[in-house]
Amino acid sequence: MLICPNCKSKDIGKIGVNQYYCWGCFIELTVAKGKIATHQVEEDGTLSSLDDLFSEDERSINF
Repeated sequence: MLICPNCKSKDIGKIGVNQYYCWGCFIELTVAKGKIATHQVEEDGTLSSLDDLFSEDERSINF
């Protein structure tokens, strides 16, 4: 099960292939090569990376 690296919520919804949305803190998660990329959805619909806020360990997938 995917856990949000930001809020630790398990309330994650799938929105596309390897793309998820956290309903706990409203960020988008993309999974690639065993790592989670985190993005904030801006008002205009663009994505801003939040990866610099998390260590490599925090962004690793833990099933």
